[in-house]
Amino acid sequence: MTKKKSILTVSEDFSDLFSDGKLPDRSPKKNRSAAALNENRITLEQALATITRQMTISGNRPRTISDYNVYVKQFAESMRISYVDDITSDTLYEWLSSMNVSAQTKLTRLKCLKAFLSRCFDNGWVTIKFWGKVNIRVDTKVKEGATDREIQVLLSVLDLNDYVQLRDATAALLMYKTGIRINTLVHLENRHIDFENNLLQLDGGILKNHKDILLPFDDKLRRLLTVLVNQNSAIREEYKVSNEYVFITKQGSKVAKGQSHNNIQKRLNKYAKEYGLKNINPHALRRGFAKSLLNKGAHITDISRALGHSNLAVTTQYLHVDKEEVADNLRKYL
Repeated sequence: MTKKKSILTVSEDFSDLFSDGKLPDRSPKKNRSAAALNENRITLEQALATITRQMTISGNRPRTISDYNVYVKQFAESMRISYVDDITSDTLYEWLSSMNVSAQTKLTRLKCLKAFLSRCFDNGWVTIKFWGKVNIRVDTKVKEGATDREIQVLLSVLDLNDYVQLRDATAALLMYKTGIRINTLVHLENRHIDFENNLLQLDGGILKNHKDILLPFDDKLRRLLTVLVNQNSAIREEYKVSNEYVFITKQGSKVAKGQSHNNIQKRLNKYAKEYGLKNINPHALRRGFAKSLLNKGAHITDISRALGHSNLAVTTQYLHVDKEEVADNLRKYL
């Protein structure tokens, strides 16, 4: 197989080319023959292939694309449905009732299928968003976030003169102080750190929502990051490795080889069990970041932007505000 020449790779970003354009007319056409209508129907298999291609080009996460494929195929096989326009509210409810799983799992699968149908709508294959009222009621337990005390305990038990523990401590503190995701952390490069202004300058290429953002950090983190970056240079030189990642292994390679193989995440879980710190994990660190900002008076819209959330409803799930705390907060304004 011949290697693809570089001149055949187009570097232009076309992601916004069609975003403002008008979508195809989805209104039902009159006077079409049954044969003509049948000709224009699209199968679930065709729709899934097209949407998978669109998501891949748009840079969606492989895990998200995989979920689309798994649940759409599962739905099609279970309900014996071949065409997109055969899907109705009834078939969705029938599919959900056939599952012998928890309500939360049903909700997760339903959200995935709804997202798929929304893309079908955007592509003009369905004309009505009938799935909007289909839902599963779930009593969601709000998860806690990491606290200052847990962070302090973690930093006090790690030996910062040991490279791996220095790296892990810096990673944990960086997620807690900036709210970045673990996937963003492992792709962080030296160019993303502005030491002069204590800023992370993150480009959309390493963020889930693909939107550039600036995130400030304090002097404590600047000191840790400075030492870590210098140590990284010595390690790369020793092992003749060429990369600019901020978080690397002892041999200088990338710290994560995939979604399920992340050295830092595994070691944080190890520390949590070893020292009884239940909220020392990537998700809890992000939630702790959000709650800490809220407690200090930050506006929820700023917290939402920092976390890279698409809407405020997602952000509120990170805040771990119980009903007693809500009552106490409201009492201040009576």
